[in-house]
Amino acid sequence: MTRRLLIRATGTARPGQLAGLGRALASSGARLLDINQSVTFGMLSLEALVGLAHESDLEAALASAGDALGLDVQAIQVSAEDYQRWSSQASRPRLILTLLAPHLPAGILAEVGALTAEHGLTVELIHRLSGREPLDGGVPGEQDAIQGACVECWLRGEEVDLEALREKALALGAMHGVDIAIQEDSIWRRHRRLVCFDMDSTLIQTEVIDELAHRHGVGDEVAAVTERAMRGELDFQQSFRERMAKLKGLDEAVLAEIAESLPLMDGVERLMRQLKRLGYRTAILSGGFTYFARHLQETLGFDEVHANELVIENGKVTGEVREPILDADRKAELLAEIAEREGLAMEQTIAVGDGANDLKMLAAAGLGIAFRAKPLVRAQARQSISTLGLDAVLYLIGYRQGDLEEPSR
Repeated sequence: MTRRLLIRATGTARPGQLAGLGRALASSGARLLDINQSVTFGMLSLEALVGLAHESDLEAALASAGDALGLDVQAIQVSAEDYQRWSSQASRPRLILTLLAPHLPAGILAEVGALTAEHGLTVELIHRLSGREPLDGGVPGEQDAIQGACVECWLRGEEVDLEALREKALALGAMHGVDIAIQEDSIWRRHRRLVCFDMDSTLIQTEVIDELAHRHGVGDEVAAVTERAMRGELDFQQSFRERMAKLKGLDEAVLAEIAESLPLMDGVERLMRQLKRLGYRTAILSGGFTYFARHLQETLGFDEVHANELVIENGKVTGEVREPILDADRKAELLAEIAEREGLAMEQTIAVGDGANDLKMLAAAGLGIAFRAKPLVRAQARQSISTLGLDAVLYLIGYRQGDLEEPSR
């Protein structure tokens, strides 16, 4: 009858320890069933589950090896019931819970631990994705580092009401100023290949139509309509036509002035550099205007843009827009069309936006992210980021800061 042992070794990490323990296991005829090792602040923790088909003095061999290697080694008998429970747990789907914030308060760990326990979830692994914080408390020094802190937790458990869990996580995060994202782990998570962005208040820190209206002297009127549309209180096409009509007579020269001074969203340049380096296809799907989307395409390197075309005659905006208007339905359709054209599964797509007009696109994407969005949009989107810059999208894809640092030449 097979005897199963959990081997646990701890101590100060140094080269050769894995080799020494491995020799002790091999000499006893042990069969390796599972293994995990980590080193934190120079301290090693190794756990290995092994099976023994015949009697051997494995415990003595491990104790001797541990003394020689400077490790405390324990061998714990694992019952058939415990082994079955472990095997069953390992076969269940994994959830990924990501914590993002400028700084993570220690108390959030207790809150997250209580939340996951409430839903019958076990925390299998916690690791940091962000870079190490300098001793002086400043921000990481790497020029291309994502600012802020990010910790990822791997969870397993029985079937869970994911929507209820996300709702509670959203409320918990709001209390502590922390973004808490929860997504199902799958083969697609690190194999996304298409990222589609809304433009206004996502890639840039403004709503272009409001800027145009301000320059035309109708800012308050248009801003009121824009706000109602972003909250989902108005049909987008109707509100869009109403706002466009107020821009009739605007001089074309104003468009160029505004395009040159568009305030980019923090983190967007870092994000685009990394997405291009990592081979992602990128697109702008905007209910705004192609004039400004093309400017961003030239500046930041987007592969394609889809937006609304302003009608200009004799150097003046006519107040009309060419059909079809790019609304919520069309954004979701374009996301699917681009994915199909590129030979990608929808699970390989990412969509990022902030308004009600983005919700269908966010729902259709493999990973939909509400970025600094209105409460209605944050509540309906599966994931949201509000505390960090746009480059934090890379953390939700699963990249570590170390993955993003290009080697020095």
